[in-house]
Amino acid sequence: MSGNPITALITGASSGIGEATARRLAREPGIELVLVARREQRLRELAESLPVPASYVAVDLTDEQAPERVRAHLGKRAAPLGLLVNNAGASWRADFAEGGYANVKRTMDVNFDAVVRLTEALLPLLRESAPSAIVNVASTAGRVARGGTGSYSASKFALAGWSDSLYAEERPHQVHVGLVLPGFIATEGFPAAELRQRALTRWLVSTPEKAAAAIVDAGLNGKAERYIPRPYALAAVARIVMPGLVRRVLTGGAAGSLTTKTGADAADERS
Repeated sequence: MSGNPITALITGASSGIGEATARRLAREPGIELVLVARREQRLRELAESLPVPASYVAVDLTDEQAPERVRAHLGKRAAPLGLLVNNAGASWRADFAEGGYANVKRTMDVNFDAVVRLTEALLPLLRESAPSAIVNVASTAGRVARGGTGSYSASKFALAGWSDSLYAEERPHQVHVGLVLPGFIATEGFPAAELRQRALTRWLVSTPEKAAAAIVDAGLNGKAERYIPRPYALAAVARIVMPGLVRRVLTGGAAGSLTTKTGADAADERS
């Protein structure tokens, strides 16, 4: 990307990975920030604490008018849109037999449909300011699925596949599309408390700051794909070359226990 001033827009910016990304990007020269989430007070406090020009849009991205509200706000910014970070997401844990299509739909609405709709509204701006970038925050669950997380994995699998295609389509227009796939990240919505309490599993949990660094790497530095923590990439490889073994590991023994205990019943990173 060029060294000219740009606006970077971050969704899910009021906490967790989104907030950490805002603070990390604020250290970059020539950056203006637009923060998007639902909690206006948290956004205001964050914007006021940053050392760079920052504004916010308090909106639920699943609302029909949300993309146009965000685009209208960007029209008031001095610097062109150079980076879109699609970070907002949510998860409601349920087996398919219990949660059914309703749980799949509400998860897809947040984690995939809202991302696609916002990107559609802002893509013309990103093309106008090219070279520019989009970073989609998916999940390791978008490569390897566990029991009770089918809706979440489906939404992140969709996001990862769409990102790969969008990368190919937008490369001629100099709009880079990067993908970040976190594993367990200790955030307000996904605390991973039990994993952090055990010496043998503590390494599995990373921090919002490390995820933010990966987002900057994928956005400003043009990296195609980053796993956080990095060893999680091995699980994605194993899923392809040893699918039977991976399925057995994830449905039995300690892994099966962790699948049940470590996820919150409802976790939301849109806020």
